[in-house]
Amino acid sequence: MNIEKIFYIIISAILLIVFLLFTFVFSPNEFNSPNKSNVKTIYFVDHISSAHQKVIDLFNERHKSSIKVETINLSFDKFSTNERKELLARYLRSKNSRIDIFAVDQIWVPRFVRWGVPLNNLIDSTEINKIIPNALTTCYYNDSLFAVPLYIDISLMFYRNDLLKKLPNYSQIVDELKNSITWEKFIELHQKLKNEKNPFYVFQADDYEGLLCQFTELMANQNNPIVDKNNKLLINTAEGKKALQLLVDLVNKYGVSPKEVTYLKENESFRYFAKNDGLFLRGWPSMYDDENEFLSDEERSQLKMAPLPHLKDTKPASVYGGWNLMVSKFSEKIPEVIKFAKFLLSEESQKIMYEEGGYLPINKKLYSDSEFIQEHPELKFFDELYKTGVHRPFLEDYTNVSDILSYYINSAIKGDISVDDALKSAEIKIKEKSILVK
Repeated sequence: MNIEKIFYIIISAILLIVFLLFTFVFSPNEFNSPNKSNVKTIYFVDHISSAHQKVIDLFNERHKSSIKVETINLSFDKFSTNERKELLARYLRSKNSRIDIFAVDQIWVPRFVRWGVPLNNLIDSTEINKIIPNALTTCYYNDSLFAVPLYIDISLMFYRNDLLKKLPNYSQIVDELKNSITWEKFIELHQKLKNEKNPFYVFQADDYEGLLCQFTELMANQNNPIVDKNNKLLINTAEGKKALQLLVDLVNKYGVSPKEVTYLKENESFRYFAKNDGLFLRGWPSMYDDENEFLSDEERSQLKMAPLPHLKDTKPASVYGGWNLMVSKFSEKIPEVIKFAKFLLSEESQKIMYEEGGYLPINKKLYSDSEFIQEHPELKFFDELYKTGVHRPFLEDYTNVSDILSYYINSAIKGDISVDDALKSAEIKIKEKSILVK
């Protein structure tokens, strides 16, 4: 066994111990006390925001004589996305019944189906038909429904309207931004402003999944996926080289983005953008969340949204994100769990999730509800943006593919390796099914 795999096993074991601590120490003490009533307690694992909690409290109040939802909070503040995945996977391998329902990144579904309950016969088709197709697509594996979406996400670009207004051709720039400006024109705009002290474009270029999202978008611009329908790898191609070269050049050739981006994930990029009065930021709709500690109310009020830039003579693309719900096949309370899942899919819950936490709805009706749209006109923007949405590959070993690719893409942006060598090395590692320990 090579040293990389030994480290991987050790780290996974540590993560499992941490998860058990969260389960038994930081979650409610009902695990250790007998339930003397007829109330069935189900345990829900997710990042529990105030919006999540409000929906859960509402469900508990309405079912207080029969069901109680308790939470195991794997907060984004404490765990990275990959750490959450490993914690869940390790725990579910133990076949323990104490987790009933859990949230997964939409790209994890193929990996987690082995521990999930098929939902085709548990959730009525009328409920399923209420879900927007772009979110529902991520819930199937081999034509069987193994998940339902809790919310969807999609990448976009923010800009500081107050800073942009200082430019003489402000109206023209905004018009171009609204229709997805080309990267070529975006770079030209930076050249005109290169003496400005503000960071021009902040994006997330650390060695992690968020960097691969951007590579995926640039590949999609060129109608070249990372893998084809037969799961053949397509990264070491002319399109792959063009996509990676742009990311490298944004930092090292044009100075459009500061070198610091190579160490930034989402939260760090938001902090950097706010602290340094950045002009443009790649992000996600949750950036608008009132709980975002990195933005003042004044800064948030000046943020405007636009589609991401695209390569000239190509089509715009934005990567879908979002989290799905899966039911553990080891759960002993399936009927109660399904009732809770249906409640989370309801218009009422979806409205709360959006208004309280900025989580984009997956219920179709909210995008055609004139009263709700009038209160939240930005939903029209998202509904239009979905037309350019692209999914990351649905592969059982996607996380490992992502780990390898993001490592080499990050190394190329840092200047540690050439574009050609980065893609060649990534291709070899992926085909060898190597494991990178980060």
